[in-house]
This record gives sequence, C-alpha cells and structure tokens, in this order.
Amino acid sequence: MGARRRRLFAATTAALTLFALAGCGLPSSPEDSPPSPTPAGDDYSWNPKPIGGDYDPADYAAEVREHAETTDVNPVLIMAILYNESYKPHDPEAERAWQKLDPDASFGIANMHKAAFDDTKRGRDFAGRQWEELPDDRDLAVQAAAWYLHDLAEGLPDGETGAYTRDQLLAAGYNAGPGSMSAYLDGAEPSASVADYLDRLDANWEKATEAVEG
Repeated sequence: MGARRRRLFAATTAALTLFALAGCGLPSSPEDSPPSPTPAGDDYSWNPKPIGGDYDPADYAAEVREHAETTDVNPVLIMAILYNESYKPHDPEAERAWQKLDPDASFGIANMHKAAFDDTKRGRDFAGRQWEELPDDRDLAVQAAAWYLHDLAEGLPDGETGAYTRDQLLAAGYNAGPGSMSAYLDGAEPSASVADYLDRLDANWEKATEAVEG
C-alpha cells in the first residue's frame, strides 16, 4: 500500500477506535455482512492461533516456512512483506470496519486485494476459499501471498535482474503489480510509494531473517 493510503488509514483508525469504545457499531445487516469464515471442523486448514490484540508477524514463521517451501519463494521475503504490511491493525473486526469505509481496502495480514486473491487461487488447493476469509485465517493469508509471489516470479528472467535483486522486484510487484515490476526490470525508476516500500523492506530484512530462522 502507498504512503497516502497509510496516512489515510492512520487518521481513520483513531476515529474507528473511538467509535468502537463508545459502544457503537458500524451499521450492518445480513445482506452487507461478509460470509462467515469456514468452521474449524471443515476440511480446510484452520489457524488455531488467537486473533486480536498485538500482532507480530514472527508468530507466523512456521506458516511462512511451509508455504515458502511449497511455492519456491524466499521465506525471508514473505516475512519481510508481512512486516511491511503490519502497520495496519490486523484484527478481523477492525479490518472489516475499515473496508466499509474504503471498499477497495485489502484484507488479511498480507494486505491482499480481492482481485489478486481471486486470480491467485485459481487451480490451487485453496480455490474454494473466499477473500472475505482472510482476516480470520492467517494461514490462508500467508498461503495466498506466497503463491502470488510465485506467480510474479514466473515473469522474471532466470539470470540478471538489473539494478534490483530478484526479491526487490518481487516485493515491488507485490506492492504495485506485475506491470510495475516489469517496468523496473527494464530500468524504469520506481514511484515514490514503491521506493518507500522497498526502503521499509530493507529495514525489515534483518528481523525477518531472524524470525524465519528462529
């Protein structure tokens, strides 16, 4: 997400918090509520970790390692992206309240948009899952992010990648889309928001490495 949307989110989060503390909920009805998450007794892999309160991406190192191995993506890259996206309070109710204000908002700890999730899940073992489940199932969020990065990697050459490393290009593609990733591969300068994203990726790389190795 770009710097402008992060500032907008920060400004609005305080208002949402006060709204919730006052005992008021955003108007809702069965028609505009998201589908219920898949129950734990179903065939899907459900994440048993408690959701809410403080969120630390390092708590999901096992999930990152598992899905990184399956998708042949650098686990440190996935973890660093989770750190990049952790500016947002990843509580299911907070995410859904924000989405009511901004219908284009992303869901889950990897901040994935609906179109990206729907494209990524095709032909995969989570094809029957729904984007609306991402806030409640953090394993699914990591799995979808890993496969999205896998698909982005198919658009990169096997050899040299110019001024950016392979992981930097994948992070740029995750943030701005495959078209932007291809442009940076061809030598284009990243936008200010993508440059900021890559700076934060670099700043988060050491603790992401420690989290994955730990």
